[in-house]
Amino acid sequence: MSLDSRAASPSSHLHEHRSDDAKYKHVSVQRSQKVLAWALLLTLSFAVVEAVTGFMANSLALISDAGHMVTDAAALGLALLAQIISKRPPSARHSFGFGRAEALAAFVNSLVLLVLVGWIMFEAAQRFSKPEEVHGSTVFIVAGIGLVINLLLAWMLSRGDSNMNTRAALVNVMGDLLGSVAALVSGAVIYYTGWMQVDPLLSLFVALLILRSTIGVLRESYHFLMGGVPEPIDYLAVGADLEQIDGVCSVHDLHVWDMSPGEPALIGHVEIVELQRWPAILQAIKAMLLEKHGIDHITLQAEVAQGPWLGSGRQP
Repeated sequence: MSLDSRAASPSSHLHEHRSDDAKYKHVSVQRSQKVLAWALLLTLSFAVVEAVTGFMANSLALISDAGHMVTDAAALGLALLAQIISKRPPSARHSFGFGRAEALAAFVNSLVLLVLVGWIMFEAAQRFSKPEEVHGSTVFIVAGIGLVINLLLAWMLSRGDSNMNTRAALVNVMGDLLGSVAALVSGAVIYYTGWMQVDPLLSLFVALLILRSTIGVLRESYHFLMGGVPEPIDYLAVGADLEQIDGVCSVHDLHVWDMSPGEPALIGHVEIVELQRWPAILQAIKAMLLEKHGIDHITLQAEVAQGPWLGSGRQP
């Protein structure tokens, strides 16, 4: 890097990677922003239509589906915003970049969905004890259109990039698809039988399905935001494998986490007998961690072993 470019961006050279560094780029690339934008437009437009007709038809199934579509729109909007933010390069204040924006958006979306599920359950309980008149034919027609739109949205999102944030948005759409099916069935049953309690019953069923999916996304995004060990990686196995490397006495202060979804990183202290052997030991460690555990971003500090060696039994 030239002196001129460093002067123009004082911190830019601090983030750059050399030939022997990890391949992690700090910047999110190849995200389906166009797909999310179209999905957002379709969802928000039909949510308005469904909300108006839901209140006109007095259908909780249709109103809850409209409310779910509004949260879908919020989820898609947050997903789109998070992907735009995650593309920003690292800075002097955010040296890791903005990859966590996607997990944060997924976490917020999940919390909003939990609130929606609670509202649907409350309304359903009220209508079980006091059934209200519902216009079945209107519900059936609007729910049928909503089903087609949600199928289109699910297809669009499933063909986009697979990441935590997009999966959270897809969970929202799949839940709304189930809501459209429930509203469709509710409209048909009310139209042909006049049984009004089917409306809150199917609303409650959909709410439980949404709750199950939401908890999964909430758990995954929370684990990531808290810096948890990535799910496919066995922390204890990583430590044991490090101590099996020839020349390594012991390992301590070991941490493994995701820098951004799907990008595991590792830091730690490695005790060795001879510092002169550290370059060769480090190369062996990097090769092992990448091959056995898929960890590419590695930062290790070598230390001279003090006192009796407490390794795995191999003499250095």
